[in-house]
Amino acid sequence: MLRTYPLYTAAQVRQLDRHAIEQAGIPGYTLMSRAGKTAWDLLRNCWPDARSLLILCGTGNNGGDGYVIGRLALASGHAVLVMQLGDVERIQGDALTAREAYLAAGGKVEPFTARIPGHVELLVDAMLGTGLERPPAGDWLAAVELLNAGNQPVLAVDMPTGLHADTGRVPGVAVHADLTVTFIGRKPGLYTGQGPEMAGKVVFDDLQVPASVYLQVPVLAEQVTGVSNNVPVLRRSRTAHKGHHGHVLVVGGEQGMSGAAQLAGLAALRSGAGLVSVATRPAHAATLSAACPELMCHGISAAGELAALLSRATVVAIGPGLGRSAWSRQLLSAVLQTRLPLVVDADALNLLALDPDNRENWIITPHPGEAARLLGRRAAEIQQDRFAAVHALVERYGGTAVLKGAGSLVCTTDRPVAVCTVGNPGMATAGMGDVLTGVIAALVAQGLSLPDAAILGVCLHGQAGDRAAVAGERGLLARDLIDELRHVINAQGETA
Repeated sequence: MLRTYPLYTAAQVRQLDRHAIEQAGIPGYTLMSRAGKTAWDLLRNCWPDARSLLILCGTGNNGGDGYVIGRLALASGHAVLVMQLGDVERIQGDALTAREAYLAAGGKVEPFTARIPGHVELLVDAMLGTGLERPPAGDWLAAVELLNAGNQPVLAVDMPTGLHADTGRVPGVAVHADLTVTFIGRKPGLYTGQGPEMAGKVVFDDLQVPASVYLQVPVLAEQVTGVSNNVPVLRRSRTAHKGHHGHVLVVGGEQGMSGAAQLAGLAALRSGAGLVSVATRPAHAATLSAACPELMCHGISAAGELAALLSRATVVAIGPGLGRSAWSRQLLSAVLQTRLPLVVDADALNLLALDPDNRENWIITPHPGEAARLLGRRAAEIQQDRFAAVHALVERYGGTAVLKGAGSLVCTTDRPVAVCTVGNPGMATAGMGDVLTGVIAALVAQGLSLPDAAILGVCLHGQAGDRAAVAGERGLLARDLIDELRHVINAQGETA
């Protein structure tokens, strides 16, 4: 159903590398040579007209990969210069073998100078890879700044220098690569936090490490790149009626914010919910019904009026445009007293932060600011380690948590964290979160488990956003995405 790929921390990749050498019998220099060959082939394919390159090499195996690239470039008739960072005396093992092979082929090595020769057309970052332990400083800082200041394309080998492999944070500065080629195991930091911005396009190569090696290291997270085939639970019987596909109740739409509730409701309909009701301020009910007659809109003055709607609902989506007034708090309190599955977003999360609760049958969908309030932290802290934050959300609040952002994370207690890598920056506009709430609620209404609905919903939302962005990311509206939901969800196996 989902296209998934395992993600491994830097320490786990070192384990995989060791198992490949010691148990699978692949020499370390063979792995290094394969890595350098993959990187060199990518350089040639992406920039076939470039004839000269500058490679910045560190003293570890990442630098060894750089020396292999340099040797292969020389063999192809390219002009190559390697600048060495760090103490040459520290280079040993396979990296030293790679350096000596490059020098034997006639390669040039110079100590690092903060200057790019005028003839260079490509830049290669082979400095630290996954070896980042502290923010770059001294020559390492100058090297990062040099690569970022150049006009030439940048290839990062394994990881952009300065980007944390496990979290996607940049503790100081990081190389802003156009292309990153990563080896043996995909690193989580490439796909969330600041990783997508720093890494550019990411290409993975397992270096022919056998599957038996991967069985020895547990998967802690998974990259989800979309939906690959049909979703059986969404298939519709030829005798189906609207009651078979669930009833979503959207609760929200405080004064001046009725649009958020409308977006969530319409997104739920476009995602296949059989029925959608909206509980909102009385002043908005008639307007919302006129704008979208498929929504059943109810004016609610007091929480007690929700009882009849709750009795008919399959799932409740609360938060879009809810506000933080006394009315808002009363409605949230009434919803929390039910045993219905919930999708909790926006101001419902802000109110929840003031009076925390823990339950298993809900999905909470905070952005970093809301997550910070839920956890009593600052948004910057959330972004420093998004994986730790989403785990903390589940520990404190239970159920399933979606931490939105570039590389949205979905976490529950009994499966690896999912990192969704579809979507685009055009989706950073008002109303997108309300649409996601509606999508997820519709999937719950149609019978998916809460974790499955959260992961699939995030993916479908992102895929719809990518379809809508074909016309351009700037100016993308939430309702543009809603128009694409029907296409992406039917492409996955719905036969409505």
